[in-house]
Amino acid sequence: MRRFRRAIVAVLALALVAGAIYAIVAILQRSETLVSERCLAVIGSESYELATDQAANASLITAISVQRGLPPRAASIALATAMQESKLRNINYGDDAGPDSRGLFQQRPSQGWGTEAQVMDPVYATNAFYNGLIKIPGYETMEITQAAQQVQRSAFPRAYAQHENMGRAFASALTGHSESALTCELRMPEAAGDPAAVVEELTAAYGPQPATVQGRSVQLDITGTQAWAVAHWAVANAKSLSITQVDVGGQTWNREKRDGWIASTAPSESVTITVSAPTT
Repeated sequence: MRRFRRAIVAVLALALVAGAIYAIVAILQRSETLVSERCLAVIGSESYELATDQAANASLITAISVQRGLPPRAASIALATAMQESKLRNINYGDDAGPDSRGLFQQRPSQGWGTEAQVMDPVYATNAFYNGLIKIPGYETMEITQAAQQVQRSAFPRAYAQHENMGRAFASALTGHSESALTCELRMPEAAGDPAAVVEELTAAYGPQPATVQGRSVQLDITGTQAWAVAHWAVANAKSLSITQVDVGGQTWNREKRDGWIASTAPSESVTITVSAPTT
């Protein structure tokens, strides 16, 4: 009987330990500090990952192509180029081949790209790249390496090819041609969002938009590829703008749930972007 009691005690102790471990693991899984922040774009069975700051820059580069009425191929070329040149980061230094290179596209003031302040402005730099790209006859059907090289005049022209698939995936999502194809996994915001800041950044990226601020949300009466372009842009900029939810075309992205785009009752004739409320 004594052995039986000891066995029962041992089993109960193991059960308590197992329960405690499960509870600890569950708590850790919900911990904000353990969330690995990233953004993903999916084409077919393939997914491509960018850091949140890279994704935000990719969204701006692509939005400017949309604003200018350029084909998605232009955005694919620009994204592959910027990834090779700067890792899609607005860096203020160059390399041995171009010590005065600056910005997303590593444009050189000494080569006529503009002043240092201009090429460090992502909007200016992106427009400067597209200005060069559209002068190339047939760039839409060229290999990315060929088109990028004719604009950039790089010492390593074949290097652009390694970023082609990434560029295509993010361009397809951010031009709105692939629906619910870009998502970001993020921690919850530490500060309140500002709907006016969302409108300001949208305007910088796309030009004037039919935006209405309603409380903590921005609503845009747009449809089709434009709606999905803006919705994906909002997700890509959710970290810096404290965006918590995006609703478009029967789909919702919710920052807290972290399960990507899910079916919802979101209307198809508008996009709604919601920012975090002040903490009390």
